[in-house]
Amino acid sequence: MDKLARKDKDVVARIIDHRIKQDDLRQMLTALSEDDRDEFVVKVADTLRKTTALLEVSKQVSDTLSLDVLLPRTVTLISEFLDADRCTLFLNDQASSELFSRVAEGDLTHEIRFPNHLGIAGSVFKSGESAIIEDAYADDRFNQEVDRKTGYRTRNILCAPIKTGRGEIIGVAQVLNKNQGDFSPDDLDLLQVLTSQAASAFVNAQLHEDIERARRDESELLEITTAISQELQLEPLLQKIMETVTANLNADRSTLFMYDKKTDELWSHVAQGMETKEIRFPAHLGIAGSVFKSGETINIPDAYADDRFNQEVDKKTGYHTHTILCMPVINKQSKTIGVVQVLNKQGGPFRTKDELRLRAFTSQATIAIENAQLFEEVVSMKNYNESILESMSNGVITITADNEIATANRAALSLFRCVDQPEKLLGKSTESFFFGQNAWIAVTLDSVRSSGKTSVALDVELWLNQEEPSAASVNLSVLPLLDSKEQHIGCLLMLEDITKEKRLRSTMARYMTKEVADKLLEDGEAVLGGQTQKATILFTDIRSFTSISEVLGATETVRLLNDYFSIMVDIILDHNGILDKYIGDAMMAVFGAPFATSEDADNALQGAIEMVVALRRFNQTRVSAGEDPVHMGVGINTDEVLSGNIGSIKRMDYTVIGDGVNLASRLESANKLYGTKILISENTAQALRKDYRLREVDKIRVKGKNEPVSVFAVMDCHDEQSFPRMNEVLARYQHGLEHYHNRNWSMAQTLFAEALSLNPNDSVSGLYLKRCQHFHTTPPADDWDGIWTMTSK
Repeated sequence: MDKLARKDKDVVARIIDHRIKQDDLRQMLTALSEDDRDEFVVKVADTLRKTTALLEVSKQVSDTLSLDVLLPRTVTLISEFLDADRCTLFLNDQASSELFSRVAEGDLTHEIRFPNHLGIAGSVFKSGESAIIEDAYADDRFNQEVDRKTGYRTRNILCAPIKTGRGEIIGVAQVLNKNQGDFSPDDLDLLQVLTSQAASAFVNAQLHEDIERARRDESELLEITTAISQELQLEPLLQKIMETVTANLNADRSTLFMYDKKTDELWSHVAQGMETKEIRFPAHLGIAGSVFKSGETINIPDAYADDRFNQEVDKKTGYHTHTILCMPVINKQSKTIGVVQVLNKQGGPFRTKDELRLRAFTSQATIAIENAQLFEEVVSMKNYNESILESMSNGVITITADNEIATANRAALSLFRCVDQPEKLLGKSTESFFFGQNAWIAVTLDSVRSSGKTSVALDVELWLNQEEPSAASVNLSVLPLLDSKEQHIGCLLMLEDITKEKRLRSTMARYMTKEVADKLLEDGEAVLGGQTQKATILFTDIRSFTSISEVLGATETVRLLNDYFSIMVDIILDHNGILDKYIGDAMMAVFGAPFATSEDADNALQGAIEMVVALRRFNQTRVSAGEDPVHMGVGINTDEVLSGNIGSIKRMDYTVIGDGVNLASRLESANKLYGTKILISENTAQALRKDYRLREVDKIRVKGKNEPVSVFAVMDCHDEQSFPRMNEVLARYQHGLEHYHNRNWSMAQTLFAEALSLNPNDSVSGLYLKRCQHFHTTPPADDWDGIWTMTSK
């Protein structure tokens, strides 16, 4: 046997090479014992099997450089020669430190990847030691979940490192389930022989694949860079970038978020697969925010396992995010200008190669992005300047150094009546356009051009249309235009049309004093824009106007109102009030808006007194002419109100609103209940600076309000004829009112009756007399507070 051991290798080699004769072989076999002879035959057969396998492997791997072809061929041969159910070859990806294999699924190839230290294959790769595992489930390194998911049952495993001729480990061969029995050391020897034979082919194929991928990436990057560099519009550029990233990384969708420094937000106009036109969020939130702030790439193989991922987005959209690759977009100045986020790579998580490709692409894309942003800023500034000119109410005209009208905004075109025909103005020389009565403008332009100083002309007459002459009042400013070298490049004309202001000043004089009108025009927008202020509101209304108009007819009614309003409005304006509005036969006036003074309440009350006295004279004239007299009531209240331009876009009026206005209207109407001429609120009474004869009429709660208010009648509008024996009447009335509030109905009734006997027309005393008679027979509740609640407006 020892003799066989020394010679068997040489004999086997000679048999294989057909260099041993049959007689010599027969003689050799005869010299051996039966057991040695059987062992010798087995060794010859085993060596022949290995040699055949080597030859077949060499044949299969010698004609291809494609891993997609090479791996399946080698796997099939190993399975056949080792009589196993299946085999997998895992190659190491040095860039990602992963083991990978490619499995054919129909016409497609599926790639499997996992870290090169995991599982049995990872253990063999790291240790370089082969493994024969008789019971896979008894080995802690074996992942049983794979069998559970696939339904496959792994019994035994043969695993060996794939080594090159220099002993470098480039992968692992893993064979599963020997068809008969367990894997033996001879199987391991054969597996090592086969993989070592194929190792050089694997190395060449990987190298070839890397070279082809690099060449393809370089070509695609050049093509893409060329394409995006030609796009100057930011939004189409972002769209192109996203489409390119999605395609090149074989992903489902991607988003490019740009940083908005003004708002400290990340935004995107493009989000592939979503309908949102613009996405915005704080620059520190989420995965994108984390990448932007840290400047570090984030590669997430399982989005739902990462706390930074907001799952609510998926729930709202119905989309399911599996994998995420998020990378900062950095410019040449090493400044992060945005973040690119790619979702759901097809076939598994994003790899290191994906990161490298994305980084190379974004470094090129930043140039195009910043160019597009610069272009957008220039266009935006141009549009902004044009918008400013177009939105200006003043006309703006630019003149070139050659005295040609270059541009004109809409206000200028409108001023010269050529909005629909701008060619009547644009392109014309200043001498041909500004002639005749406007020739002074051309002279002014020459003066500014030669002196380099601004010229201003206020309230001058400008003739607008030489064909149909019409003039406008304008303020004209002519400014020289200079370039960065202080060289003259033209002039700018600024035309402020004050024609409407003059007309408005004239119109406003009908409603307010000249001083108020001037100040209102001066402070304009700030005053009219809306403000809360204290003011005194006056309402006046003609009594029984409907009956009067039915008797007079339309023509006479209009004449009556015009005569009546002319008198009343003049009195309001004389006392520094503003006529707010006409309400049929009623008027509303405001004292203290838009400009408040300490005498607003006095002005309103003195105006009301004068209005009543003037109406008495007006009625004397009507009676003498055989016409019926007119009666009115006045209500005044002082309170905080909201003043400003109120109305629709097409029509607005300056007015005041608020509860204070409503109370003044209620007081005017309450004159009918009490039979009085002028009623004022306690607010107005307290605001008065001068002395007046006021009569406390009641403490009322008007409809729609819970808080009661004391009401006073103004007696200064009366004389002995209109209110006889006033002093005596008011003395008894005041004592009667005190007994009334003390629930002394009998005494109050007596005093009110005496007052009424002195002046039978004193309706207030008559009203309280009736109340006392009622409460005498039907006393009020114990918690009666003397407040009278009005149930109507």
